[in-house]
Amino acid sequence: MSKKKLPVRFTGQHFTIDKMLIQNAIKQANISRQDTVLDIGAGKGYLTVHLLKLANNVVAIENDTALVEHLKKLFCDSRNVQIVGCDFRNFAVPKFPFKVVSNIPYGITSDIFKILMFENLENFLGGSIVLQLEPVQKLFSRKLYNPYTVFYHTFFDLKLVYEVSPESFLPPPTVKSALLRIKRNPSCFDFELKAKYLAFISCHLQKPDLTVKTALKSIFRKSQVRSISEKFGINLNSQIVCLSPSQWKNCFLEMLEVVPEKFHPS
Repeated sequence: MSKKKLPVRFTGQHFTIDKMLIQNAIKQANISRQDTVLDIGAGKGYLTVHLLKLANNVVAIENDTALVEHLKKLFCDSRNVQIVGCDFRNFAVPKFPFKVVSNIPYGITSDIFKILMFENLENFLGGSIVLQLEPVQKLFSRKLYNPYTVFYHTFFDLKLVYEVSPESFLPPPTVKSALLRIKRNPSCFDFELKAKYLAFISCHLQKPDLTVKTALKSIFRKSQVRSISEKFGINLNSQIVCLSPSQWKNCFLEMLEVVPEKFHPS
């Protein structure tokens, strides 16, 4: 792209021009010839053109109408690419397994996470995302206040690969960026229970200052709370926000076993 005409991105996206970053993002996603890959916020196609060499099918999603026309012209002879002009929040996500390799629009990061790792949990296999550093750091906070963050860590292995220099983008962002790898964990329980699991977490995090003992007693009996502490090595006197994702999962599975369904959070 000519530097005389810099892209204006109201959604906060900055185009990736660093070839090493592009190569690393694709490598982290472990793309194979069988994969369908989404490129969210494809822009000028800097990332898309490399994905086409490896994936079976690439879906380039772009909301800017001028850039959509550019992408259609650029890839008019490519059989394994689909150009979709829309806001990703309105995109019809595939109902079959797919991966994502993308430099996403920073302004809709939380929406993209929810769409991929919650709403489409059944089919999202993981991938790699370039995004603003701050929301990545929140994913790895010692205390987890956001129920969705606990949920994401339960079903996915998340890794901050490295921080990304502003010079890797055009135009350079004023905020720090990072490369995040997302890898699907082995299924720990039926995906049909995902809404119930999120409700369980959300219920207990409504009052984040409570101790684990006090919070769990809203659902479990005293004897059950003691049993949970012994079975899963949970400190009942620590704050509920200090539970690890694996401990959240174990508490949820225990609820399914010992608590009548009419007392389950909804």
